[in-house]
Amino acid sequence: MNLGGVSIVYEIFSELSLDELVSSINDEVIEWRRYLHENPELSFQEENTAQFVYDKLKSFGDLEISRPTKTSIVARLIGDHPGKVLAIRADMDALPIHEENKIEFRSKKDGIMHACGHDGHTAMLLGAAKLLCSLKNQIKGEIRFIFQHAEELPPGGAIEMVSAGVLDGVDLIIGAHLTSSLETGKIGLNYGPIMAGADMFKITIIGEGGHASQPNQTIDPILIGTQVVTNIQHIVSRKIDPIDTAVISVTQFNGGTAINVIPNFVTIGGSVRSFKPEVRNNLPKLIEQIVKGITDAHGAKYEMEYHFGYSPVNNDDVTTSLIDQTVCELLGEENRVLINPIMGSEDFSAFLNEVPGAYFFIGSRNETEGIVYPHHHPKFNIDEKALKDGVKIFVQGAFNILNN
Repeated sequence: MNLGGVSIVYEIFSELSLDELVSSINDEVIEWRRYLHENPELSFQEENTAQFVYDKLKSFGDLEISRPTKTSIVARLIGDHPGKVLAIRADMDALPIHEENKIEFRSKKDGIMHACGHDGHTAMLLGAAKLLCSLKNQIKGEIRFIFQHAEELPPGGAIEMVSAGVLDGVDLIIGAHLTSSLETGKIGLNYGPIMAGADMFKITIIGEGGHASQPNQTIDPILIGTQVVTNIQHIVSRKIDPIDTAVISVTQFNGGTAINVIPNFVTIGGSVRSFKPEVRNNLPKLIEQIVKGITDAHGAKYEMEYHFGYSPVNNDDVTTSLIDQTVCELLGEENRVLINPIMGSEDFSAFLNEVPGAYFFIGSRNETEGIVYPHHHPKFNIDEKALKDGVKIFVQGAFNILNN
């Protein structure tokens, strides 16, 4: 792949090839990943993780290191030549899941594990930072390494870091996610939207309870609630343009305390995913319209809370093209997969709302070794061979973007 007929992959490695450079630190990257996997920390609690990252970055030299929030780290590598400012981001937090993997480096903390690959993200970016520090004399501009806290817990760490000014002066940003949906060696890309916005709702249906033997003397919130759940499903099929995409999933339905009692109220909770701003802004109105109509018809009342969460992740075409071509040059065009947008969400969107950039996926599935479980599963794991792919793309991609 080339840009304007000229290859964009710059020959920056004179004594050693990029493969040799990455291989020279691969054992360290794996060691870092395993340490982080053994010592996971939940969102907004990543104090030891942040200190570990800080200490490693300090040992590389040539970095200006800061703590924009209590549990996040930013390191600036200013090249010897003028140029643009590129940010590269990795998230660091774990999940409240008890690990079931039988591996030597399984989590030491009951009920907490890295079930989404953030340990790998952090290790890959540390590896890229170490190599890029050794190439400082060839860098045009600045590379800013962002080690972000609390991706898993809304409102998320990204928006906090933006408010703290970590993107001040940044021209472009890239980030990546290890994924069990692609085999190791495959890289998933998409131009434009790649991940959905994620919002949530809570509806309380307020009726009048009573004895189960006399439903005629009650306003049954369970019966009303089931109608709400059923009719909410009509929104996507009948109110959203079929060309657009949206998901409404009811994930909670709670009410009642005894078998022979009709309760006074029930609560219904759920998740809403979408891409287009106009669709996203219209969905709460459509949900409330249905809730109001059904409760009015039965003489009940309702309360509704609706929270906008992470925005959709929208890739910039120019930055995505540079990553695309980097991947094709490094791993071969056959290993670059143009994927459809997915309905999962990511607070990397908070960075892309401020500056252009690209987000992509690094395959880490290995069926031969049984590494097949989905994200957020208690047996989730990554094929550690995928870490080399991430380091290579971050290093070469940084040069291609800054030199373009």
